[in-house]
Amino acid sequence: MKIALAQLNYHIGNFQDNKEKIIRHIGKAREAGAELVVFSELSVTGYYPHDLLERKEFIEHSQKTIEEIARHCTGIAALVGGPSINRSPKGKMLYNSAFFLKDGKIESVHHKTLLPTYDVFDEYRHFEPNRNFELIELNGKKLAVTICEDLWYNQPVLSAFGREKLYAVSPMKEYAKQNPDLVINLSASPFSYNQEKLRKDILLNNARDFNIPIVYVNQVGAQTEIIFDGGSLFIDANGDVVSEMAYFEEDFRIIDTENTNSKDTLREYEPIEKIHDALVLGIRDYFGKMGFKQATLGLSGGIDSAVTVVLAVLALGPENVRVLLMPSKYSSEHSITDARDLAENLGIQYEIVNIHEMVDAFDHSLAPVFEGREPDVTEENIQARIRGTLMMAISNKFGHILLNTSNKSEAAVGYGTLYGDMNGGLSVLGDVYKSDVFAMARFMNREREVIPENTIIKPPSAELRPDQKDSDSLPDYDILDKILFNYIELAKSPREIIEMGFEEDTVHMAVRKVNINEYKRFQTPPILRVSSKAFGFGRKMPLVAKYPY
Repeated sequence: MKIALAQLNYHIGNFQDNKEKIIRHIGKAREAGAELVVFSELSVTGYYPHDLLERKEFIEHSQKTIEEIARHCTGIAALVGGPSINRSPKGKMLYNSAFFLKDGKIESVHHKTLLPTYDVFDEYRHFEPNRNFELIELNGKKLAVTICEDLWYNQPVLSAFGREKLYAVSPMKEYAKQNPDLVINLSASPFSYNQEKLRKDILLNNARDFNIPIVYVNQVGAQTEIIFDGGSLFIDANGDVVSEMAYFEEDFRIIDTENTNSKDTLREYEPIEKIHDALVLGIRDYFGKMGFKQATLGLSGGIDSAVTVVLAVLALGPENVRVLLMPSKYSSEHSITDARDLAENLGIQYEIVNIHEMVDAFDHSLAPVFEGREPDVTEENIQARIRGTLMMAISNKFGHILLNTSNKSEAAVGYGTLYGDMNGGLSVLGDVYKSDVFAMARFMNREREVIPENTIIKPPSAELRPDQKDSDSLPDYDILDKILFNYIELAKSPREIIEMGFEEDTVHMAVRKVNINEYKRFQTPPILRVSSKAFGFGRKMPLVAKYPY
């Protein structure tokens, strides 16, 4: 059977554009001689619409769009993802469904069985699980239609009580009883650098365990925080990849399920390259889908702002990025030079506004109020907030969106100033540990020196007091990041982390800082997600709680 895999970038709620894109690829597949074209999960609405699914007019618009798409399915069949109404008087109002379109109409509708409610997923909030496992028959072949999580029955589950099964039903087992010729999976599986191998292993193991080929069509593109990487697959019954599609870009491919002898040569990617590409896509889609064009940020001469501005230029073009250099009396001459050199390397507009006099004015005005008290973090934060105010002035005056440059290590331990360097419309590096920020800078310089070498090799510093270094307040990032990864991504307890060989006081200090700074992270801009546990709505923690760590 000749099947077209349409790996596309959708826009949530943009029914007109999504419809036109789907119809265009139906025509393309028909012209190429495909018998079936497969799109991704919730392709009509975009993934994930959240509480738009509770609005009657949204569902009606979705239904109408699917009916219009169906009329174009003549001489070819299609599988398109979208919400469908649960006609039963019991259960949730909707199903997460795959619509089988054929002969100009909706031939049948197939629902998702396993509804994830962990991390960024909250599908059981809106959808009823499937309990009916029916195959599709097309041109003499029996097809089992699954949707994303339906193939994740055997995923390992991190639990305080040990590993356990997350679901009570295995859709693959149910479909396998009917001996399908092929499993088709419509997916919206987000990118996560530390779970990418697991995702592919789960798909390959399903094919091997049930001895059934799998066609996996993933979404690509970013929807605010969540970034979909594509990488759609055709896997043979032996669990070998026959065809692998592009990552972080739209792709379209015709496969022949009867021809599995010719296999793609699979490209190996370094994790940092994929994180880099994910962030570029995340910035580009956030701006494009929101109707924004230009970005601004404060360029300090430090590693975080340097990496952020390079990503922004790759995503938006140098003509759409403008930066402000805001030295104070504590800024080193090298930092100013590094920032200027980077801006000139990239060909972007920059201005220099010295904040020395502004800081002095604040100190003078507050002197009567602060009389008898020694300078402390208050004065440091005033500098950060002056810079934040200046950046928001640029944003307001010129209509540029301010990019936040804080990394995950800083966000985790609260090493940032609310209403200062934590300002922004989008957090670019908020899910990237400091160690990986350095690795990304090296990756960016792999062909030529874009980021000045001094920016990479000098000790990190906020430069808010004389001779300040991050290491004055925090452990070395190589140590801190490992502790944070084990605590945040792997959900290990402080005791377990200490037993791994980390110093006890350092672990307790790091964990305590993570927990007491939840209120700060609650006020941060959306964070582009590249790991399995980003700060934001995928990690729900109480702001007010008494916890022993």
